[in-house]
Parts: sequence; C-alpha cells; structure tokens
Amino acid sequence: MTWTEIDAHISQVTGEKFHTQQRRSVGGGCINQGYAVSDSKLSYFVKLNQVSQVAMFEAEALGLAEMLTTASIRVPKPICWGTTDNSSYIVLEWLEMAGGNTQSWEEMGHKLAMMHKASNSQDFGWKINNTIGSTPQINTQTADWAEFYAQHRLGYQFQLARRRGGSFPQQDELLAAIPELLADHQVQPSLVHGDLWGGNAGCTVSGEPVIFDPATYFGDREVDIAMTELFGGFPAAFYKGYNEVFPLNAGYEQRKTLYNLYHILNHFNLFGGGYASQANRMINQVLRDRP
Repeated sequence: MTWTEIDAHISQVTGEKFHTQQRRSVGGGCINQGYAVSDSKLSYFVKLNQVSQVAMFEAEALGLAEMLTTASIRVPKPICWGTTDNSSYIVLEWLEMAGGNTQSWEEMGHKLAMMHKASNSQDFGWKINNTIGSTPQINTQTADWAEFYAQHRLGYQFQLARRRGGSFPQQDELLAAIPELLADHQVQPSLVHGDLWGGNAGCTVSGEPVIFDPATYFGDREVDIAMTELFGGFPAAFYKGYNEVFPLNAGYEQRKTLYNLYHILNHFNLFGGGYASQANRMINQVLRDRP
C-alpha cells in the first residue's frame, strides 16, 4: 500500500496526477531507504523510514523550506511527507546530480555565503528540534551563542556519550571554558545547513551547486565551514568563493576544532569505536591552544 498512498499524496499536493511507473533504489544515506520514482513526465526522490521517524522527515522538509526562503543556494524542494501503515516518507524534488567543476564549487561558496548572510533570527536555535544523523538535535532558542553551544550542542552530546560508556576527563573543563573561548567572537545568528560534509553537497548535471539533507538551525556560520573541512574537505574553489562574499573572521582556525567536536562526539554516539579518542584529542587541543 505504501506506494499507492505516496502517489496519491503527491497528486493531491501538486494538483497533477502522479502514478509511479518506474522505481529504483538510490542512496538515501545510512539512515533511510532512498528511491527515484517517475511516471512518463515527472520524477521525485522518496525517502522511507519507520513510521516513528515521521518527525525527522517533517523537520527536514521545514528546514529545506526555510533555506528556500533565503533565495540563495539550491536545495531540493520538499513536496510532501507523512505516514502509511508501515512507513514514514518524505518526497522531494528530483535533481540529477553530477561531479561539478571548479566554477561550480566557487559558486557553491558564493551561494552558501549568501544564505549565511540572509538571517531573520534574533536567537540561536530553531523553532523545532530536529536530528543530526539519527541523533536528536536540541534547538531551544537562546540569545547567547556560547550558552547555546555549550548546553545544546556539546553538553547534550556529552550526556549521550556518558550513556554509551564514553570517557571524556576534560569535558567539564571544556564546557566551562566555552564562554572564554568565544568571548572575542561576535556572532550574528545565521541560517546554517548544520551537517555540511561532502556527502550532503554536490552539483546538478548543469553545474548548479546543491546542498541537501540538512540539520537546519540558526547558529554561527563557521559551524558549516568547519564541517566542510572535517572529512576530506571541499575543493579549494569553494573556500575562495565563500571568502569573496563573506570573509571568515579572525580566530576561525582555532574555533573550527571546537565546532567539529560536536560532529565527532555525534559519530561516537552513532558508531562508537575510535571517535572517543579522537574527541579527547580535540578537547585537549582546544584547551591547550586557548588564548
């Protein structure tokens, strides 16, 4: 029944009759099942998960819609989401992806910078909680960035990590140091992607840059740039393009380790393994290098 109900929902929302004629499995990340579906005219990208995960899909759709309102960088347009008897689902615009070239990646930098500039929030956080991977991401709206980051980003991940048996001897020292570490850094809330590694960015066949699978919130724009460096880095043209539009502030090189610690702790919470020792090295580096 799942596909019949999804077809009906697409038809209802778009006002154009849709009946899946072709369906093929494509990458949906490590959390969801992904499918390309099409009839003779239209194509969509559908992700499926357990019924209990519908809130994750709703938050993804609302995050993509928020990014679309900035009229900056291309993201897949959310079509609809919901549940069937045995699945939750989200339907997105289908974008045919390719590798991109130097010009595409420079444009990616330009357009991400434009999104970061187009803020309409006084506070850090977001209107609802969402997920980072499959981990809950707490977005309680907070006026102070250091407080938000200490409590709702690192503090929350440390809580989860303790339950997994993680040992982080310098965690309390680090959390107490965050106001001092960020004291000289003036932060305006920027709409951030929140999970911007290479697997969540690419280019269409026409070369247009696209970002997807967001963990959206309003935060320090540097969290996005830091994460692009975490797993192999984006092409140099991306950083050139970004800095042409919205140059990074002094001290970014020190802050990026603090910001990427969030993702390494999350990887420990999701996958365990050697991420705990990597997190401890990062904590030690941040405390050792503080001003």
